[in-house]
Amino acid sequence: MSCLFCQIINKEIPTDIIYEDDEFVVFKDIKPKAPVHFLIVPRKHIISINHLKFQDKELIGKLFLIAQKIAKKQKVAKKGYKLIFNVGKGGGQVIDHLHLHLLAGWRTNEERDVHGMP
Repeated sequence: MSCLFCQIINKEIPTDIIYEDDEFVVFKDIKPKAPVHFLIVPRKHIISINHLKFQDKELIGKLFLIAQKIAKKQKVAKKGYKLIFNVGKGGGQVIDHLHLHLLAGWRTNEERDVHGMP
């Protein structure tokens, strides 16, 4: 049996895919930790950062460029966003398939001040 992300990539499990190409699939996290929370997942099954090989260096470089592209497409690039890798169970990794979290959408201090909100 393949992992959950492999099943999503193979469209065996429906999800809200916002971007895909030959090497990556990007979809909304089902348990978002921010107003904007996407997972950027390589189609190639790699368990975690600890399982990367030297030949994966181009894939990892592209992963960050996809994150940049998604941030721009979702209009969060200018305001700011956070990128997170969880590595291993002790590092909070739930699915054993390398993925990058893109989180954004929080109000800035300036926006809170303008709207009189804490």
